[in-house]
Amino acid sequence: MLKSDLINILVTKRQLTQKQAEQTVDTIFDSMKDALCKGDNIEIRGLGAFHVKDYQGYNGRNPKTGEVIPVKPKRGILFRTGKELRERVNGGNGEGGGTGT
Repeated sequence: MLKSDLINILVTKRQLTQKQAEQTVDTIFDSMKDALCKGDNIEIRGLGAFHVKDYQGYNGRNPKTGEVIPVKPKRGILFRTGKELRERVNGGNGEGGGTGT
């Protein structure tokens, strides 16, 4: 699914104009980006949670030359699915997602 697909769903299901739908999706995504950049976690019930994880720096190695290379500390984003989504994807509640085999 693409961002444009989400916009089209809003236009179709909520009778928003294309511009209103774009602004809505952009506002949500921008708010999520801002929160993650500040180090905040995001939890969306029924979907899952985004967590910011800090990774410490370490000494890596160039596989070609064997040279030791310092790797700087960094932050990553983890996503953990919520129980409801996980069950739905696995066909646990009979609402699709399962392969039927």
